Parts: sequence; C-alpha cells; structure tokens
Amino acid sequence: MTNALSKLLDTKDAILTDGATGTNLFNMGLQSGDAPELWNVDAPDKIRALYKGSVDAGSDLFLTNTFGGTAARLKLHDAQNRVGELNRIGAELGREIADKAGRPVVVAGSVGPTGEIMEPVGSLSHSEAVEMFHEQAEALKAGGVDVLWVETISAPEEFRAAAEAFALADMPWCGTMSFDTAGRTMMGVTSADLALLVETLPNPPIAFGANCGTGASDILRTVLGFAAQGTERPLISKGNAGIPKYVDGHIHYDGTPELMGRYATMARDSGATIIGGCCGTMPDHLRKMREALDTTSRGERPTLDQITEALGPFSSASDGTEGDAGPERRTRRRRRA
Repeated sequence: MTNALSKLLDTKDAILTDGATGTNLFNMGLQSGDAPELWNVDAPDKIRALYKGSVDAGSDLFLTNTFGGTAARLKLHDAQNRVGELNRIGAELGREIADKAGRPVVVAGSVGPTGEIMEPVGSLSHSEAVEMFHEQAEALKAGGVDVLWVETISAPEEFRAAAEAFALADMPWCGTMSFDTAGRTMMGVTSADLALLVETLPNPPIAFGANCGTGASDILRTVLGFAAQGTERPLISKGNAGIPKYVDGHIHYDGTPELMGRYATMARDSGATIIGGCCGTMPDHLRKMREALDTTSRGERPTLDQITEALGPFSSASDGTEGDAGPERRTRRRRRA
C-alpha cells in the first residue's frame, strides 16, 4: 500500500516523530482529569500550537490529540456520543498544520487503549473492542490522517482488535506497546512476543515498537529486543524524557534536551527508524533530537553498558525475556503524558 509514511521511510534514514501530548497541554493550562480531546473543539488554537511546536522543532510526523478518543474513554467525560466529532476535528487541525509545513509531514491518528480489560480476564469482548476502534478510525480517516497509530497498548488481545478495526477502515497503521514492568507490558508481553505477534496479523503494521514505559535506557533495551528477533519491519522508539519524579506537587521528567539527543542517535543505532519522545518530551528536546540525528553518523549497535553509561541505569535488572514467569496481571491504565 502506497502511503505518506511509506514514502517518507523510502527517503529518510531516520524519521523524527513528536513528543508528549499531555505534558505540553498541561503547560498550556489543561487541568488534571480533563479530557484533552475536548480541546479539539473548545481550544483549537492550543491544539494547533501543540502540532506546530513539533513541526517547527523538526518532526517529520506527529500524532493527533485523540489518544483517549474511543467511546469507552470519552464516556468518563460524558462525551461518548462525540467520538466522530472530536476525532475528526483533531485530525483536521493536524492536516491543516502539516499542509502548511512546506515539506512532507505525516499526520498520524493517535489511538490509545480503551481502558477496559478484554476477555477472558475482563468483560470487554473482541467484537466490542473492534467496534470502538473502528468508530474512532473512521473519524480520524475522515479528518485526513495519513496513518493510524495505536499506542501504549499492554494486551495482545487489544492490539489484535485495533488491527482488525484498522483493516475495516482500510487504513495503514503503526502500533506500539508500553514495556513498563521489568521489560514487559502490564499484561506480560515481551519485546519478542510483540515482534512475533505483528507477523501473525492479516494486516500487519507498517512499523511497530515501543512508547512510554520508564526511562530512555529501558526503551532502547526493548528496541534491541525487537531487533534480535530479526524483524525487517521499521521499528519505533518513543521514549520518555528521563525518569518521572514528583517535585513541588507536579510530575517532572529529568531528561535534558542533551540527553534526548543522545537517546535519539542511540535509538537509531539500536535499530529504530521512527524515533520520538513520549512523556515529558517538549519542543526543546525535539530540536536537540533533530540536530543529533542530522549531524551524527550512524554507529554500531550499542551494548547495554554503553546505553547505561550514556543515558543512565535501567529501572530493572531484566528486559523481560528471561524465563517464562511473567508479571502479575494488573488493571490500571494511563493516559499518554
């Protein structure tokens, strides 16, 4: 399938994506507990500024402000009947900014987890999940996104449901999971598991990988885990800007722009082609990442020791792939910050 992202992958050695949505919007006045998606209608200039901040910093691709755009997530804000409106407008605002960039910029329709636990552990059925993801996908498509982008997923069942929904929408897509529990997702998926999972799908993603999780070191260890499986698909790395710390009543990420610049080149050397930031990543971080990717030659694949020396220690001793014992299944869900 010919699409804007595949064309960009054919012409660029590494693609820089955007940074955080929540962190940037909180700095613009979003309050904890509010639904960012409502700002697509209520504060469109702030969403334009969010998108433009990434583009001006050098991003080749940015995600729409629609992470919590399924009916299940919007129901928490009594907006479950506004899925079409909020997602379409979020995409239209992105299309507007990308088309003014003066260079190819890909608009990716962000799709986050439903927040529900799927069968057999929970009560959400496969067909219900597909229906919710399909509703959101069609709205993002109507708004003009180039590609769909499911992110921060923990369960393979939810990843498969999103893939099926995207096929119904006849849209190319990318997908990432969050490996935040000693190298595994909260539902026990390892990097090796995801690399195998994508090849079992009838409509595999253009690219897959990891986002969020813990710190920059950990996500690179996960990327190395993907690469070790011999996958030929482009890999995604969207790591947090350092480690979150609670300072003066607020969550603060300790990663400097310089650290994120080092992270970007090491992500590329580890095997990632699509590289960006997640929680805590601001335009200043993206500028340093753009500069580093443009001015630093590709190097050898880094060792674990080289990663920790450059970016700090891992948060756990294991990357999740040793042995058969997975973590205890948990049910929390979080918004991409």
